[in-house]
Amino acid sequence: MTTWIEVCAVDDLVPNAGICALVDKKQIAIFSMPKIDGLFAIDNFDPFSAANVLSRGMVGDLGGEPMVASPMYKQHFSLKTGQCFEDEAVKVAVYAVQVCEGKVQIGL
Repeated sequence: MTTWIEVCAVDDLVPNAGICALVDKKQIAIFSMPKIDGLFAIDNFDPFSAANVLSRGMVGDLGGEPMVASPMYKQHFSLKTGQCFEDEAVKVAVYAVQVCEGKVQIGL
């Protein structure tokens, strides 16, 4: 069963950028990509730099796959699956995300 935790108002999201939310003692990066009507949530922790920075990365797409580029060493992570494009052995967690009554919720 998924527990939905409200993290912010949908108006707090920055189009084509990320924000970070502390959810159940874990930093989660939330990305809004309005051109594709996309809302994504992944771990904020970059496994290559060992820093919580993915919410500050640049978003875009690689081959049609929405992604974020780490601001540290520039590895690219799929916003759908968390898979690193450059190293198939590395993956970050992804989380369910939804908007309900104008509020962004993360599913745990």
